[in-house]
Amino acid sequence: MTIRIPPIQCLLTFEALARLRSVTQTADELCVTPSAVSHRIRQLEQILGTKLFGRADFSLTTEGIEYLAHVREGLATLAKFPTQNASPGRRKLRLAVTPTFARSVLLPRLKQFSDAYPEIDLTLQVSIPLLDVVAEDADLMVRFGTGRYADVEHLCLAKDEVTPMASPAFVREHGPFDSVMDMEGLPLLRSPLEPWRTWFAAHDLDWPEPTEGSQFNDIGLMCDAAAAGMGIALLRLKLAAPWLDNGTLVPLYPRHVPSPHAHYLCWRTGTMDRWECSAFAEWLKKSLS
Repeated sequence: MTIRIPPIQCLLTFEALARLRSVTQTADELCVTPSAVSHRIRQLEQILGTKLFGRADFSLTTEGIEYLAHVREGLATLAKFPTQNASPGRRKLRLAVTPTFARSVLLPRLKQFSDAYPEIDLTLQVSIPLLDVVAEDADLMVRFGTGRYADVEHLCLAKDEVTPMASPAFVREHGPFDSVMDMEGLPLLRSPLEPWRTWFAAHDLDWPEPTEGSQFNDIGLMCDAAAAGMGIALLRLKLAAPWLDNGTLVPLYPRHVPSPHAHYLCWRTGTMDRWECSAFAEWLKKSLS
């Protein structure tokens, strides 16, 4: 007789759903989609040949209550390995991340992760999908875009807002900026990562997308260029935070416009079965919330 052992991700999902009684909260805790939670529960029930949840409020059946005790006992046993007398092995995690997100958002927080998970060795690799600079062997990837990624599973990390920024010296020379029309005729810095049409449309401006002037494929470089007085840059508040904090950039207007893009953590199917990957994903989502 062949004994089929349920996949560990199904058991972890069952325990979390039984505890939280919410598909959404379970998905957030495990850093997966709600549909993945439902799929794993159905898979587990098919393997066991019995219903584990009885009603829509996710109350357990009699069999579910009994099985939950076994699952928790088994997970607790697995958590004890390796023993205290053994030398704990180090875990390797490779993260591909866009340059400015790494500098402005991730690195200021990374010591918190290292302190919380000293057994995980993290390798950071630069990734610029716009230029096809992609770390193929990365376990996890941070992408900036619309979130429509058919090739990977993904989790939204952080949305942001954009607003025009310039150096204090540029503002003194060309300001004041009381109206959006005060920008007309001034040099606008460009990046395919953050087109001006988002901000123009929000202010009912029929200005075309700039086709002349300095262009940058990295937001951090565009921040540096604006801080050096080269022109006005349309920048995200979170990514430009270091320049705003040290005063080398200032917003021209109080109104901020939601960016149509966001940062997403992406991974290939099966990656989150590795403990170090799920631990990092959960930590990163919480640190940015």
